[in-house]
Amino acid sequence: MTKPLASLSLDLDNEWSYLKTHGDPEWHRLPSYLDTVVPRVLDFLAQREKQRITLFVVGQDAALKKNEEAIASIAKAGHEIGNHSFHHEPWLHLYSPQQIVDELQSAEWHLERVTGHRPLGFRGPGYSMSDTLLETLAKLGYEYDASSLPTFIGPLARAYYFMTAKLDQQQKQERNILFGTVRDAFRPLDPYKWDMKNENGGLIEIPVTTMPLLRAPIHFSYIIYLSRFSRALALGYYRTALRLCELTGTQPSLLLHPLDFLGKEDLSTLNFFPGMDLAREPKLELMGTLVDDLRSRFRVVPMIEHARFVAVSKLPINDLAYASSGSPA
Repeated sequence: MTKPLASLSLDLDNEWSYLKTHGDPEWHRLPSYLDTVVPRVLDFLAQREKQRITLFVVGQDAALKKNEEAIASIAKAGHEIGNHSFHHEPWLHLYSPQQIVDELQSAEWHLERVTGHRPLGFRGPGYSMSDTLLETLAKLGYEYDASSLPTFIGPLARAYYFMTAKLDQQQKQERNILFGTVRDAFRPLDPYKWDMKNENGGLIEIPVTTMPLLRAPIHFSYIIYLSRFSRALALGYYRTALRLCELTGTQPSLLLHPLDFLGKEDLSTLNFFPGMDLAREPKLELMGTLVDDLRSRFRVVPMIEHARFVAVSKLPINDLAYASSGSPA
């Protein structure tokens, strides 16, 4: 019996990008852990029948020579390279149309230069999106966007983040839809097309899957956070979510982060991040269990394959994300 489809991706947010979003001025030094994280992730996937996934890479990292070898190794291993913006600023909804074009094309140019592959998929940092961004992606020939996180937890996560970050009022305003809005919680869980109402046609959206019915997060960083209280509870929660995906016919698209593969002994600068108080080996063991569970139930593919699989079916059409100005509705 053929397994149902699922996709798996990793947002390759670097150390500096976490510091930047958190308001720490040390980000200007562009500290990087890619030489540690990328080989560890590639080895983890290679041990699982050379499982291929999508890695959304930040253009600024590809522009630096010190990161070229690590980023090139991703494509050499057969993984898809996605565009995760150039500057990794989760306030793309505040960008002008020309700024968005420059942001996307700058990242594209460096990613293609380093890997030999032009990205065909995009995910906004912090799930940032706007009408202008989506329309620009369609004009530039992208096949899919993956910036939607349909959960009610987003505003709560943003409030927690604001309490722990070093942000002034302007910075808080820039990040005012970080992790999504209440409106985003009502968007579909299954892939759909954005209605462009012009010659560009539709752009496929593949949401980061949340638990069917409850709309609670099920990406791996969240499961790791739950494991701090009870590993059994975390696994039960995750497996319930996967079972609900099976029962509802939802094709899950799940999300990894670099910090899922780093322990407290690897890095101290990001100890504000939930789960970074855990040791490396228990974390990696849990990650292995989570990914193996997913693979046992679903046929896991990179996101471009997921997008092309659903493109041949009649996808529902959804209105654009925000008002025509690009500001949150």
